[in-house]
Amino acid sequence: MEKDIICNIIRESQDVIPAIELYERPLKYEPNGNYVFVGVRQSGKSYMIYQRIQQLLREGHSIKQMVYVNFDDERLQMMKSDDLDLILQAYYSMYENKPFLFFDEIQNVEGWEFFARRLVNQKYQVFITGSNAKMLGRDIATTLGGRYWTCNVYPFTFKEYIGNLGVLLDDQWQYSTNLKAKVQRCFNDYFNFGGFPEISSIVAKRLWLNDIYNKIFFSDLVVRNKIRNENALRLTIRKLAESVKQPTAYNRISNLVKSTGVVCHPNTVMDFVSFLKDACMVFSITNYVSKFSERETIKKHYFVDNGLLHIFLNDDNTSLLENLCAIHLYQQYGNEQLFFYNKNVEVDFYIPERHIAVQSCYSMRDVNTFEREVNALVKLNLFENLEKAYIVTYDEEKTIVRDNLEIELIPIWKWLLL
Repeated sequence: MEKDIICNIIRESQDVIPAIELYERPLKYEPNGNYVFVGVRQSGKSYMIYQRIQQLLREGHSIKQMVYVNFDDERLQMMKSDDLDLILQAYYSMYENKPFLFFDEIQNVEGWEFFARRLVNQKYQVFITGSNAKMLGRDIATTLGGRYWTCNVYPFTFKEYIGNLGVLLDDQWQYSTNLKAKVQRCFNDYFNFGGFPEISSIVAKRLWLNDIYNKIFFSDLVVRNKIRNENALRLTIRKLAESVKQPTAYNRISNLVKSTGVVCHPNTVMDFVSFLKDACMVFSITNYVSKFSERETIKKHYFVDNGLLHIFLNDDNTSLLENLCAIHLYQQYGNEQLFFYNKNVEVDFYIPERHIAVQSCYSMRDVNTFEREVNALVKLNLFENLEKAYIVTYDEEKTIVRDNLEIELIPIWKWLLL
């Protein structure tokens, strides 16, 4: 590895990053904190780094202090952990000040964590991104020794999505016919194509999403995990997408894959799901009232972005609605607080620490559907004493009071903006 190449990379980023236009996402940084940003590809991790660089520039720091290196750069493909110190050598051959260090997709270099720990020990301020949740695994976390703050970066929330499009909401926006119409128009695309920061400017959205999926599939799944049975992995992902609303056992997914003529054991499915989580493509929630063994083997699996889910479905709006509810709640509460409830009563989402229950239902116009969804919440209230109960619909809104429980039917586009 030649030091001049790194000098070129450092200078190129200093010329480009200050001029990048971006939507500033809400994140308060510790003044001297070091951060690891983790998330699915194209979720905006690099933009979080650009945002931090621009913030530091506004605070009076010089662009000459900013060292940004993207390890997806083809010029760095052969870089090894022993070469990482060349970044500092290259910088100090150009400037004298102590730099802020920004490393994008650093997990491409095996052994990076030891370099990252040394930098912090030497009192550098460091910001790191990666597309693999294994970056925060127990062994690496031990190596980093609590020296970094963790920040999970997801595709845009709906509020961020419309903000990025220039739609600004005040406290009374729901009473503005024009503003409400804008929000609903934006939501249609968000519902179907998700919240990747670049998606709103893409015309061929489905093709772009397929391209992102293929990059995740080959780079973050097949290559990284040395998977030989690609067909089994593809079918597992598809069956997970088709089962997104259902508590699903690994045995069931295995049998569905086998029914297509492809050999796939339950343990293999379990590994595949683990790899998908590492790639930040899916997340899982468990049954609040199930036994420990069932919690580990029977879960509901959701996709981290509706656009990624939609490429596997043929206009299954009920799945897209529930998946979007899951994304919203998962970003708020994480898998330690978010569950589903399935014992004598089935409720899609339950947050026990807040006594909140949420049902997802695309339409409540059918009488039987209405009674089923309402009665499930009423019954859960007998066991869990709910403080808030929602039925999230696509476009229906009303308040129901039954057996002293107030249930709010609310359109999902409004619920996402609460």
